[in-house]
Amino acid sequence: MTTVSDSTVREPGALRAAMVSALRDEGAITSEPVAAAFAVVPRHLFAPDAPLELAYDLHRTVPVKKDENGLDISVMSAAHLQAVMLEQAGIAPGMKVLEIGSGGVNAAYLRELVGNEGEVTTVDIDRDIIDRARLCLDDAGYTRVKTVLADGETGVPDGAPYDRIIVTAAAWDIPPSWISGLTGNGRLVVPLTVRGTTRSIAFDRDGEGLVSRSYRLARFVPMQGEGTAEERKVMLREGVALQTDDVRVRLTAEVLNHALDTPRLERWSGAAFDLPDELELYLTLHLSSPARLHAAKDVVESGLVEASALLGVPALVSEDSIAYRTRRENEDIGVGFESGVIAHGPQAEALADEYVNLLRHWAQDHRRRGAATFRYLPGPAPTPLPQDAVLRRHGAVTVVWH
Repeated sequence: MTTVSDSTVREPGALRAAMVSALRDEGAITSEPVAAAFAVVPRHLFAPDAPLELAYDLHRTVPVKKDENGLDISVMSAAHLQAVMLEQAGIAPGMKVLEIGSGGVNAAYLRELVGNEGEVTTVDIDRDIIDRARLCLDDAGYTRVKTVLADGETGVPDGAPYDRIIVTAAAWDIPPSWISGLTGNGRLVVPLTVRGTTRSIAFDRDGEGLVSRSYRLARFVPMQGEGTAEERKVMLREGVALQTDDVRVRLTAEVLNHALDTPRLERWSGAAFDLPDELELYLTLHLSSPARLHAAKDVVESGLVEASALLGVPALVSEDSIAYRTRRENEDIGVGFESGVIAHGPQAEALADEYVNLLRHWAQDHRRRGAATFRYLPGPAPTPLPQDAVLRRHGAVTVVWH
């Protein structure tokens, strides 16, 4: 974990300067305007109850509000991710920008980027959060940021159209208001969750729809309100769960749990395992019956499930069988690791065959960063449905691999 804290560095200005330097070194900040914004905004004023070192840490979030179960429903996002998304947005002076999901500090960065002639509006569904953002913005001197209490699903039509819309919560879909709320050459930067995998995608207007310019790994708390994700999650046993947002995938807990007790089938691909985030995205969008397998540490240590499931791993499921990715050291193929598959159940052979073929295909044809182009097609699903399309409430996501 990268941090800018040090026993000799305690003053906010020094922490801020060290943060900017570290963000440049990691490639999160690549432009002078974003560097200047991060250098001037007093980030710690937006996390008044947090230690200074936490407020200026590159990769750690600052909890803001929890639900009744103690889970975070609002956080101040990590500086690294905020910088990446602001670079994706390409904001210029004079622009009109809408932020959906308010924490305060990101709106302050936006205010710096648009300058005196620009406009920034930040909206949140939670009164506690928007009131807190207003207070922090005023305390830090950003009184010209407009704060709005509303469901982000509807946008803020009164200020539309916007040159940029930036979403700071994981979105399961792209509502019509976000597209119609953009100017003709506007850009939407959104952490879009597709089959349980989230990427920050910079979309440009493309006629009535959207086409991606870039995508980056991201993790956010989920949208609330009408934009809440339509996901199903089943517990197979204590410490083992499957989740999916694909309505075509059947998850029968008792039968799939029984599959885990059957002998495991190991199948090795002979293909290199690297760029795991790119590989995961490819698998997620190509498996014929996709889900995500999660396993607790004690379950992994027992040997029942591989360590790849600790943070969730793309799984291929049938009515009574399951397969998922693993890896092993293998110098014979010229890299440190080889990708493989673990499968259980009566259909283990068939599921392993499909999975291994995908691992080989990715390694041969798409083993690089940025190989995918996303499109969002609003409205009724096209007929025939394009390959690799994922249906949503308001439209469909399609992906082409280069």
